Amino acid sequence: MTLVDESFGRAKAIISPSEILAYDLVQGPLVRWSYIADRRVPCPPTAVLLHGILGSRKNWGTFARRLAKEFPNWQFLLVDLRCHGDSASLLKTGPHNVSSTALDVLKLLGHLRVTPRVIIGHSFGGKVALSMVEQAAKPLPRPVRVWVLDATPGKVRAGRDGDDHPAELITFLSAFPDKVVSKREVIQALVHEGFSNDVAQWVVTNLRQTNPSDSSSGFSWIFDLDGIAEMYQSYEDTNLWDVVEDVPRGVHVNFLKAERSLHRWALGDLQRIHAAEEQASQEGGGVEMHVLEDAGHWVHADNPDGLFKILSFSFQGV
Repeated sequence: MTLVDESFGRAKAIISPSEILAYDLVQGPLVRWSYIADRRVPCPPTAVLLHGILGSRKNWGTFARRLAKEFPNWQFLLVDLRCHGDSASLLKTGPHNVSSTALDVLKLLGHLRVTPRVIIGHSFGGKVALSMVEQAAKPLPRPVRVWVLDATPGKVRAGRDGDDHPAELITFLSAFPDKVVSKREVIQALVHEGFSNDVAQWVVTNLRQTNPSDSSSGFSWIFDLDGIAEMYQSYEDTNLWDVVEDVPRGVHVNFLKAERSLHRWALGDLQRIHAAEEQASQEGGGVEMHVLEDAGHWVHADNPDGLFKILSFSFQGV
């Protein structure tokens, strides 16, 4: 029994190469495994890392390589979610929401014949991780740790005035043409509109040179902004408290709140998570709350050392 439903083991029947999400597999130096190799070779301990809205698998690259160096018998699966990065070119049908995004990842795991022991999701990716657990809907024979980084299971509350709000960012980006002359003009426009320079610099990682052989060809966006807008609305609307308050046996859900988060963590949410923590401990599951000091919402960029320290215990003893 695995996190991937048994039907996903027959990957060829349900997923074609044109539907497979783009991914990178960062392997520790002691890993000798490939999903196309001998099936008798056991899959090494695997962690899945999921980005947030307007992000990509590249957001996790540096952090994953650090993890692989520290935990050399692990491998780390970095995924471009639908409508993002290199997965934006896939012909994914709607609805574009948390549930369908989670199903995409589960199908990818089935295709690769991987059962993850750790799932790490940032922001929107955190809800995707919870939805994966919900859709697996079965007890697990060995512990699976799920990390929800700076996201709550239910209502998404906007930050304070002056914070970078994803919905406003999506709306502003929709006014840009499909092609732009330079990344600098996008950064300047975003900063002029009131978005932070850090967010502006991060947004332009979604630009690719239209013709790499011609330096004057300009840049094109690699995301599907209409699909992303739908995904963000689903992020705000999706309620996954049931997963947290009735955690399947064998699953341990860890929430991480960034100390300077742009999201408002309501006192009621924190109390509800702590109540779920007590309930889960009595029923063989697990829920836990962590705080990452000296970090805003972009936890893996703001305080990578602190995040590394908090996450590390998930990879020890395997």
